[in-house]
Amino acid sequence: MNRTLNHDLDQLCINAVRVLSVDMSEKARSGHPGLPLGAAPMAYTLWDRFLRHNPANPRWANRDRFILSAGHASEMLYSLLHLTGYNISMDDLQNFRQWGSKTAGHPEYDPDLGIEATTGPLGQGIAMAVGIALAEAHLAARFNRDGFPVVDHFTFVLASDGDLMEGISSEAASLAGTLQLGKLICLYDNNHISLDAPTDHIFTEDRCGRFRSFGWHVISLPDGNDIEAIDLAIREAMAEKQRPSLIAVRTHIGYGSPLHDTPKVHGEPMGPENAHATKQVLGWPDLPPFSTPADVQTHFRQAIPRGTALETEWISMLGSYSKKYPDLSDQLKSMMDRVLPKNWDSGLPFFSPSEGSIATREASGKVMNAIAAALPGFVGGSANLAGSNRTTLRGLGDLGFGDNQGRNIHFGVREHAMAAMVNGIALHGGLIPFAGTFFCFSDYMRPSLRLAALMGVHSIFIFTHDSIGLGQDGPTHQPIEHLTSLRAMPELTVFRPADANETTAAWRVAIGLPGPVALVLTRQALPVLDPKQYSVSAGVAKGAYVLVDEPDSDLVLVATGSEVHLALEAGRALAKSGLRARVVSMPSWELFAKQPVGYRDSVLPLNIPTLAIEAGATLGWYKWVGRTGDIIGLDHFGASAPGEVVMTKMGFNVENVVQRAQQLLHLESAPVTAVA
Repeated sequence: MNRTLNHDLDQLCINAVRVLSVDMSEKARSGHPGLPLGAAPMAYTLWDRFLRHNPANPRWANRDRFILSAGHASEMLYSLLHLTGYNISMDDLQNFRQWGSKTAGHPEYDPDLGIEATTGPLGQGIAMAVGIALAEAHLAARFNRDGFPVVDHFTFVLASDGDLMEGISSEAASLAGTLQLGKLICLYDNNHISLDAPTDHIFTEDRCGRFRSFGWHVISLPDGNDIEAIDLAIREAMAEKQRPSLIAVRTHIGYGSPLHDTPKVHGEPMGPENAHATKQVLGWPDLPPFSTPADVQTHFRQAIPRGTALETEWISMLGSYSKKYPDLSDQLKSMMDRVLPKNWDSGLPFFSPSEGSIATREASGKVMNAIAAALPGFVGGSANLAGSNRTTLRGLGDLGFGDNQGRNIHFGVREHAMAAMVNGIALHGGLIPFAGTFFCFSDYMRPSLRLAALMGVHSIFIFTHDSIGLGQDGPTHQPIEHLTSLRAMPELTVFRPADANETTAAWRVAIGLPGPVALVLTRQALPVLDPKQYSVSAGVAKGAYVLVDEPDSDLVLVATGSEVHLALEAGRALAKSGLRARVVSMPSWELFAKQPVGYRDSVLPLNIPTLAIEAGATLGWYKWVGRTGDIIGLDHFGASAPGEVVMTKMGFNVENVVQRAQQLLHLESAPVTAVA
């Protein structure tokens, strides 16, 4: 076929993506047709000429990754997936934004459909793409050998003005430049329009200059419809080995429609008349909605044999690699298949009470280093707090600065980007990533934590300095509402272990869970529970368990974290006054809630008054203590003083627990310390 005919077919294919996107938003009476109309040429050029993927096997490990950070343009992604042969049918396109459809309003992670990440909250896709590119660079450095690039793919992301306005994109892009992630390429849909107004009202900075200052390779294209210029720009970006690339493409939102270059076309359907007029401007054949010419379908579906050939070639290389490097091959396969080595947890530390008290952050650091020795895919870091979080993997090197084999990642003071990058690393596959910071700073990470939960990815978040017990740093650093807020997040498993051995048990469970985990750990040292006396390992795995039982108990004291030891002390004090207290440790609400009713009732009997003790917000505890129970907690901020002083002054002391227990049993009516 000559170049003119090729060009005509290219244009017809581009318009097919545009028209399907318009049809989807019109039928749903909801959507974002503007970006697909403007960005379709760059998306088509990438998918048709460069993207190495196999619609017949969407999970091919060495595929290029495409992240639509501008997730509101989901119509464009679904159209490309359908046209190239993924398991998204024309019926699925017609059910856009409807109940039970594969084509949700914003892309929802489903690798079997070719959807690489959940996007829509702007900036998240860019940051996750940085994590994916970092995972690729790390695995390539560890496993590739001369002549055997078994890990060798690009990460492409398509971003909007809104993505670049979000602070998370600057955090992530800054680190991507520092880490020299040359196989990360961002296509920037520079259309000058946001939902409310033109960008010259709100976004006048030099975006290209900003990315250059981050250490990126930047290309600016004046015409978003010039696919040959886009082709050359992508080739130039792929040839750049050291720097990530930003290709800023000047597009026109709503291209071809009567509403082009206006905010009106951003976030709502155009209406039948405007949709018809758009198709006429595009020279679209007179076809019913959701129709594509046969030659368009034939051209797009070439992605299947092309992708199959690419994967077949890679499999052949992998076979030769496995013969020459059998140990490396086996390790890479196990990591990508997420198969844990046999008895991987046999080396996890056991802590003896005779060793003295230890902070759970200290215990966690010891456990993490044992995990790293057993699991080669265990990687991560901290937001410039590794020394305080105890997250350093000793002797395993730093990732970056010309050596991507290291397993310690220095995220800098970039909590939000760190969390999203960890999600990207988990999305890539082959690695179990972790991120650490102070618990109070989880506020900076919440959108990414929520996406981790929504996607169900195996990201592990380590939060130290877990309560007012951290002391003199004061209320700005003392978490109050944070446990409650994380527990309110669906599909996130939260652990607050009571001691070093519960910390070991929590890590053992966390590694085996499929979804995201938050480990909430103390700064202050805590006594060690003796596993010979308490069923720590089995109990943590069930979320809650009985530490001390008394026949015909008068009440139950249930606590988490450091307050478990207070409950034990209070139980002994109550015994001296003739009251029998059962003491329960409850390290994970989520795991306990999943246990059979019979087990839950055996731990927290419905007919015994229950007093909960936790140095955090009381909201939610009535689920476990019932309407007749009570809670010693905090519904106000902390104070700056030594940790033990703050705890005592705010009611976390034996005397107050005993008094509140007596009040609960209607044995005492004296006023109590001013706590929630």
